[in-house]
Amino acid sequence: MTEPLLRIEGLNKSFGALKATDDVSLTLVPGEIHALIGPNGAGKSTLIKQIAGGLAPDAGRILFDGRDITALPTAARARAGLGRTFQISALAMEYTVLQNAMLGALGQAGSVWRFFRPVMKDQRLRAAAEEALARVGLSDLAARRTAELSHGQRRLLEVAVALTLKPRAFLMDEPMAGLGTDGSQKLTGFLDRLRSEAPILLVEHDMDAVFALADRISVLVYGRIIATGTAAEIRSNAEVREAYLGEEAPA
Repeated sequence: MTEPLLRIEGLNKSFGALKATDDVSLTLVPGEIHALIGPNGAGKSTLIKQIAGGLAPDAGRILFDGRDITALPTAARARAGLGRTFQISALAMEYTVLQNAMLGALGQAGSVWRFFRPVMKDQRLRAAAEEALARVGLSDLAARRTAELSHGQRRLLEVAVALTLKPRAFLMDEPMAGLGTDGSQKLTGFLDRLRSEAPILLVEHDMDAVFALADRISVLVYGRIIATGTAAEIRSNAEVREAYLGEEAPA
């Protein structure tokens, strides 16, 4: 098997008596989409926050390309090549679509907020932002204020912001949330193509998208991974169906 780019080993996180992450281990290898599914409150977003650097685990470690990044802050992980989209939008609503995309390019360059206005004239960063917007189909909306976008357009902009970081791997937390059928299908097609550029650890409730995209699926229930396997293996797993999938699994 290909050596994992991202390796999570024995991660634990508790909030008082609640064990949100219970000895979680998983891997992400180049070229794959590894989906993480589970019921609400299973601990999926808590796990993603630990991997991205927004929340420190109580125990365990996170390796990225063989390097222990467990103690690194979020910005350092992003610069190392770990890109993230959020369950709740982190966009600057008063900025334009292009300006938001350029914020990602600024982060990739290691710049800081106070230099944002002068850097808007930086053609290299602007070109990176425009390329990312073109890839997700938002070029025509570059001058529009982000607050005026539809929910689906904002989700695409979040992906574009992550693309400007030129990540080596993506963490995507419910990118399909709030999208209609057409929007989900378009994003599914884009992510299918994106995996060859950078593997994706995908947290998602849209089971059609999960089973269409995922090379492997891990099922998280009460902070513990109860199964990992292919779509066919997860569909047929009795424990998974009882704990989560039920009638949600496509036949």
